Amino acid sequence: MKTILISILCTDRTGLVSAIAGRLFELGANLGDTTFAVLGSAAELTALVEIPDTLTAETVEEDLKALPEIGDGKVTVTDFKRPAVHGPSGKLTHYLRITGGDSPGLIARLSEVFVQYEANIIGMNAEKVPRAEGDQYLIRFAVWIPEKRADACIATVVNTTEDLRLACHWQKV
Repeated sequence: MKTILISILCTDRTGLVSAIAGRLFELGANLGDTTFAVLGSAAELTALVEIPDTLTAETVEEDLKALPEIGDGKVTVTDFKRPAVHGPSGKLTHYLRITGGDSPGLIARLSEVFVQYEANIIGMNAEKVPRAEGDQYLIRFAVWIPEKRADACIATVVNTTEDLRLACHWQKV
């Protein structure tokens, strides 16, 4: 088995993840770390995938491009030359959910807090959510925080969000 990196950007539609995952299964591939997100009217999928040695990245790319669900989207498949296993800072320790009004530089300020405490952002999702009373901004972070710095890091994130008149909810995994 060898590892490839798949990156797909196309129009979002129902059945997209199912079509991609199903085709990879048919090829004898095994999904590893995978992210999927809707970005406006588009969708993005990125995945590390183990494939049999008899299969090439080019073959997988052509098979995925042929899926009707991808349409005229962009598919890129390349050999993955890095370890496919997380180091210690790739293990999830906390989820954070921040809501409130949008503020320029918000993600920059919050990510600086994580750097200050040597935390690693493993995943992040940010979106504007339309509401009757006005748009609300929602950010979700999945992070690894060193255990001995976790309490101080979370307290700083909460204080920062409160200063910006935002709400922060968090949970330890």
